[in-house]
Amino acid sequence: MVVVQAPLRISLFGGGTDFPSYFLNNGGCVLSTAIDKYIYIIIKKRFDRKIRVGYTRTELVDSLDEIQHQLIREAFRKTNITQGVEIATMGDIPSEGSGLGSSSTVTVGALHAMYTFLGDLPSAEKIAKEACAIEIDTLHAPIGIQDQYISAYGGFCLIEFNQNNEIKINRLMLEPYHQRQLNNNLMLFYTGVTRKSSSILVEQKNNIKDRQAILDEMKGLAYKAYSEINAGNINAIGTLLHESWLLKKRLASQISNDFLDNLYDTARQAGAIGGKISGAGGGGFLLLYCPYEKQEAVRRALRLQELPFKMALDGTKVIFNYQS
Repeated sequence: MVVVQAPLRISLFGGGTDFPSYFLNNGGCVLSTAIDKYIYIIIKKRFDRKIRVGYTRTELVDSLDEIQHQLIREAFRKTNITQGVEIATMGDIPSEGSGLGSSSTVTVGALHAMYTFLGDLPSAEKIAKEACAIEIDTLHAPIGIQDQYISAYGGFCLIEFNQNNEIKINRLMLEPYHQRQLNNNLMLFYTGVTRKSSSILVEQKNNIKDRQAILDEMKGLAYKAYSEINAGNINAIGTLLHESWLLKKRLASQISNDFLDNLYDTARQAGAIGGKISGAGGGGFLLLYCPYEKQEAVRRALRLQELPFKMALDGTKVIFNYQS
């Protein structure tokens, strides 16, 4: 039996510039962090030749072609596991529509678990690349490639996507005081709205050519935030998040709506400096940068379920491995 723990993520700046149709022409970057909320993947050998897949439903099948869970099915194909296994996924958050990168995290964790089950030790780079290949090349998901990389590598990173398709991971190594300040001033609230991100992302992807100037500005804010954090100016993140959110809402029509705008405005009036709807938008989690002394007022104003979290250093990792 193998158990893998793969981290979810919060994308702070630059989301949208990780679409290949943007960065292969212009170069892109995101400032993103893994968080201490996880998807767990468990895989073990079966006594027979069937394949059992457990998630919000259970599948028991005789062949890969019968598996309905697309990410798990294609991970099996990629690793050439074809029979006689059980695999299950569990998560710390709602199963879909969270905006915390859960789909890519499942793919990363599944590949890591399957390779470990086979006795291999895959690199973070291999896992991230193959997860991107499954989601974008095979399943044609309208997504970027930041989620796969931050889940595979972990940490707090500026990830650069170069025009030659090279990916560069720049880890931020904060002083302990600044690490605590950033951790303490970031808040996550569940909006209660789940959504299928695909329609938002399809529109956003189709708009890339017309929204290039906006994406260029968002990329610039990612680099600016990176510089401010490295200089220890942590509070600058709140203002930059606000600027970035105003830009992001212009990328596609469904990224925000009156309900989400009202939540965001309410949080700002109560003391939050800036924030965003995490991920593609449209629902899921609301991320806020809020000074610690204003946080109780924000909680009272929003009356939403809060998800306490901290930034996580590790990417996907094996936490149990017993081979009989």
